[in-house]
Amino acid sequence: MTNTLQIAVRSLVEHVYSSGSIDNRFRSQSTLLEGTRIHQQIQSTYKESDQKEVYLRTDLVFKDLIFTIDGRCDGLLFWKDEVTIDEIKSTSLPLDQLEGDGLPVHWAQAKMYAYIYSKDHDLEKINVQLTYVQTESDDRKYLNKCFTFKELEGFAYEVVENYYPFAKLLDDHRQERNESSKQLVFPFESYRSGQRKLAGAVFKTISEKKSLFVKAPTGIGKTISTFFPAVKAFGEGDINRIFYLTAKTITRTTAEEAASRMRSCGLCMKSVTITAKDKVCFKDETKCQKDYCEFADGYYNRINEAILDIVANESLMNRDVLEEYARKHTVCPFEFSLDLAYVADAIICDYNYIFDPRVSLKRLLEEQKKSTLLLVDEAHNLVDRGREMFSASLTKEHFLQLKKEFKTINKVIYDCANKINSWFISLKKNSDDQNEFTIDELDEGLIVLLNQFVEAAQPVLQLETSPNLLELYFNANAFLKIVELLDDHYVIYGEKVKNDVTLKLFCIDPSKLLKKMGKGYRSKVFFSATLSPLPYYQDILGGQVEDYSLSVPSPFNEEQTDIFIKPLSTRYRDRERTKENIISMIYSLIQNRPGNYLIFFPSYHYLLSVYEQFVNDFPEINTILQDSGMSEEERAAFLEQFKPNQSDTLIGFAVLGGVFSEGVDLKGDRLNGVVVIGVGLPQLCYERNLIKEHFNRKKKNGYDYAYVYPGMNKVLQAGGRLIRSEEDYGTIVLVDDRFLQKHYQSLLPLEWRNFIVI
Repeated sequence: MTNTLQIAVRSLVEHVYSSGSIDNRFRSQSTLLEGTRIHQQIQSTYKESDQKEVYLRTDLVFKDLIFTIDGRCDGLLFWKDEVTIDEIKSTSLPLDQLEGDGLPVHWAQAKMYAYIYSKDHDLEKINVQLTYVQTESDDRKYLNKCFTFKELEGFAYEVVENYYPFAKLLDDHRQERNESSKQLVFPFESYRSGQRKLAGAVFKTISEKKSLFVKAPTGIGKTISTFFPAVKAFGEGDINRIFYLTAKTITRTTAEEAASRMRSCGLCMKSVTITAKDKVCFKDETKCQKDYCEFADGYYNRINEAILDIVANESLMNRDVLEEYARKHTVCPFEFSLDLAYVADAIICDYNYIFDPRVSLKRLLEEQKKSTLLLVDEAHNLVDRGREMFSASLTKEHFLQLKKEFKTINKVIYDCANKINSWFISLKKNSDDQNEFTIDELDEGLIVLLNQFVEAAQPVLQLETSPNLLELYFNANAFLKIVELLDDHYVIYGEKVKNDVTLKLFCIDPSKLLKKMGKGYRSKVFFSATLSPLPYYQDILGGQVEDYSLSVPSPFNEEQTDIFIKPLSTRYRDRERTKENIISMIYSLIQNRPGNYLIFFPSYHYLLSVYEQFVNDFPEINTILQDSGMSEEERAAFLEQFKPNQSDTLIGFAVLGGVFSEGVDLKGDRLNGVVVIGVGLPQLCYERNLIKEHFNRKKKNGYDYAYVYPGMNKVLQAGGRLIRSEEDYGTIVLVDDRFLQKHYQSLLPLEWRNFIVI
């Protein structure tokens, strides 16, 4: 039996020709952007008959495997009856320091493209050109060779032969994975109410290559209800890879637990969890420089052995496992996890690895996307995260400080920073004494200045360490990247604070870019307990008319929860006046219904005001307080205090929309009640008002889009901490007179609407 294995040209040759001298994966994002610019610059010199970014693909049979090899060559050049494959490489090294006549890995990549093209077009010979460009000087070096088809064919088979042991390992695993997927049964004794319906909808969505938006209540078991049918799709041959995307560490842990549970039921699946670089870095500072970090130096020479080792011996590649193997093979744990993402069956990671144009896993080619599923957990978080990913800002003060730092050190950097600082001064003077102001069109002069700054900073950063320069270098590059995306989904605005001024490219509506970044994947499933109202989330997350949607009713009985509404005003102007009533209500509640409670406030300032008065009035009550900037250990210690069957009442004071208001699972008697103070509206601010005005112009309810829907989402998330299983019982108190208004009540879950006013 012959099986097919798909692999990109670059991944294939990098595996066989390990070399980290130039074209390695430790290039910073700024260098990647520089490389893109250089590619475009070279390609702009091509003749009209030449072609750029040409997609090539071929099948090559070796032993019991068919290798589908594909990729995009940088250039296809035509001169008379000759054809030349052009491969463009950028480097910060002086060109006279290039090893020999170019790196073997670069020749291998170009030769593989040459083999595919000459095979498709029956060419007896073809030219191959390596175009090296020095990033700072723009000096160029062209290396040319001519190959016969017979030479290229022999080379291609030699590469595949060297890759075959690893390919065989992957293929054997995938056969075992698919067979175990077919045999896998739901890893619990029975489905909860609604779980089977959700799992069926996900399976149908994958089968029909659609997207699905799901609102399913907290406690139903959304993770296993989406992950399980996705895994079953392996066995049907519908998908080959799953991305489980989430915004929080605790939900990544839940996904890992679901994967482990399915493995315990016989599933053969390899999963990798990607953790942020600054969290897993072994060094005191996160500097990916070979003279500073031994895990970066020579990474490319050791990575293949590290991948073979971990893939052969591990199935659950979480942070602890990755760090163990990274130390064993002296490789960067973060880059290690990224490389494993291209061979794993399931990747558990943050949203940005798919949706952020500055971070996403760009080596996942279009053909691979077609067999990849995106599971987007807690999808309500993707709205503001999307805005954040697609926005960028620059601040005058940073350039002023850089100007001062480099005044006597480097005249070029000083001049660049001085010019940009002067540009901000002019912006400030022309703003007519407004603290916030919109700008119709971005000044081209600023873009020129920023490009000059980036070009000037790059060689300096190679010679000396300046945290300020490095940070501004990255910020400027990020800003220039977002400049390319500007359209009517953006607002450009300035904000003055004392003597400083900030310029922001603000993505008001992330729907278009979320849709663009998610394009090409086989299916996408967006799910959350609070994806309500569904039409709003389908709109703002880039949904389409043909997408499926599903609203799963709560599996829990109304009798499990007592809902109360306390109609007090929690508006900013009334908070001091109603504070005593809120404190009295809390005390009365715990006297009548003792137990463990979480009380959520719309701001930390409001929380402290009530907390300090409460502990002063009732010092005998056991209370704990959410601090700002808590570490993971401190968060765990906070939750650990919610123990079952305690004799004394415990009240946790926390922030609505914070780390304890979603993704927290306090089952049974660990939590007996939740009190939500306010309707969760974001604080009135310039940005939120820009959102409101934008959607008003689009004939939508701008106030709902900017304030009401995000606010009520926080309320529903907080209330969802209470009932996590069929055995849970408890109390929810909603404190605000607006909860009695028809519009706000329409946004409450059905099981909350049978409330009592107190």
